[in-house]
Amino acid sequence: MTHSPELDERLHEASVRMHRAEHVRRLREAIAQQVAEVRGTLEDLETELAQEERDVARLEGGLSAVLARALGNREERLERERAEAMVARERVDGHRARLARLEADAAAADAELAELATASQEYARLLAEKEQRLIRDGDPRARELLDLGAALDRLSADMRECDEAHRAGQDAYAALDVVLGFLDSARNASTFDLFGGGLLADAYEHDRLTSADKAAWHAQRALDVFARELADTGVTARPVMPKVDTRWFVDAFFDNIISDALKHRRIEKTRTEVQELAQWVRDTRTQLRARRSAALAELARLSARRKELLRPV
Repeated sequence: MTHSPELDERLHEASVRMHRAEHVRRLREAIAQQVAEVRGTLEDLETELAQEERDVARLEGGLSAVLARALGNREERLERERAEAMVARERVDGHRARLARLEADAAAADAELAELATASQEYARLLAEKEQRLIRDGDPRARELLDLGAALDRLSADMRECDEAHRAGQDAYAALDVVLGFLDSARNASTFDLFGGGLLADAYEHDRLTSADKAAWHAQRALDVFARELADTGVTARPVMPKVDTRWFVDAFFDNIISDALKHRRIEKTRTEVQELAQWVRDTRTQLRARRSAALAELARLSARRKELLRPV
């Protein structure tokens, strides 16, 4: 068999570029889906925010303010409406930031795809060149070696994709753990508040919930990345963080046994939902490790066969 190390090296480099282009293309498709979903959610949230701000404006002046003043509950209603508007505004700001990051990711993927635009054509051209050389040599091992080379490239790419997804899952799990830490603290304060914890318990609980809300946006970002990496391995997932901020800020202004019990129930519910997300991340990472192990075993088997074929007769 005629050996061509220089051609083999160019073919390997072209294969790496081609698989990278396929990887980035799948990521770009996943980002496009995420952008569309976030834009739809943001549109709804902006409509909700506009309504909340109109409610505040009506109570600050106008007929609604006159009626509320006459009924003696204007300040209470105004405080509640302002709190609800604050919640809506924070959710809009959070989704706008998330959308901006996704759009930046999309732009980066587009730029890399432009650089890799000819990767597939170059790989196909070099593969055809090598095939012709081997066929011209008349070596009976030529076809099997070509098939082995393609299979080894696919397995190597699959292992890389599993590794990337596994690392993204590790980041997502760590981010979820931070959220759970804040929710655990909030739950403890809420339990204490149920038995008459008072203003100090309320203040601490409010601080923990605010921190959980901020951490949840970081967790959502990590989950977005994890979902894209999973898409590259053929797994479709759209993990979404629960709305950790909804109504908690509002309830902080109205401290009584009913509102305390409602807050406690919401914390427990959201904590359970975040725990379920964390469990899903753990299970998915376990599946990725199993898939990588299977690919590694197959890679070793095919590599051994390739060495056997290339051994001098």
